[in-house]
Amino acid sequence: MPNQATSRHETRSEPRDEVMHRTRAADSAGTELRLTLVNVSPSGLMARCDGVLDAGERLHVRMPIVGDILAHVRWSLGGRIGCAFDRTIPPKAYYGMLAAMLRTS
Repeated sequence: MPNQATSRHETRSEPRDEVMHRTRAADSAGTELRLTLVNVSPSGLMARCDGVLDAGERLHVRMPIVGDILAHVRWSLGGRIGCAFDRTIPPKAYYGMLAAMLRTS
């Protein structure tokens, strides 16, 4: 029987790109948080976070090229969060964003 981490990974609809990108996000109350993005895809991200967030919270995440993206926290564990974007980033914008992240890391 697969463990929960393997199961979650296998149910993702797309692969993630590894990054190390520092950015900021704001929660629904407008409180700003620092994030370090660890991986990203057109539909979500995983990040280390300096605040405490619960699953279900909404964030406005600042991303290069594409600007602020609305995301909701799917899970939170030990200072890490997994988020799903409310809208998928189109391929051309995604690859531009990814290139900008990799240049600044």
